[in-house]
Amino acid sequence: MYKLRDHLSDDEIKKLKVKKKKDKLSMRDVMELMGVNRPTYKRVRGAIRRK
Repeated sequence: MYKLRDHLSDDEIKKLKVKKKKDKLSMRDVMELMGVNRPTYKRVRGAIRRK
């Protein structure tokens, strides 16, 4: 059974081993993505008003 490493050079193998750093999101960024701080609207006598 052949493996991918048999066909790659040493430099290409090193590039595969490098892991990308994950970006940590702040609490504010997470809440913004979830839509927590969106304006809310309410219907009052047929008109739509901001709450």
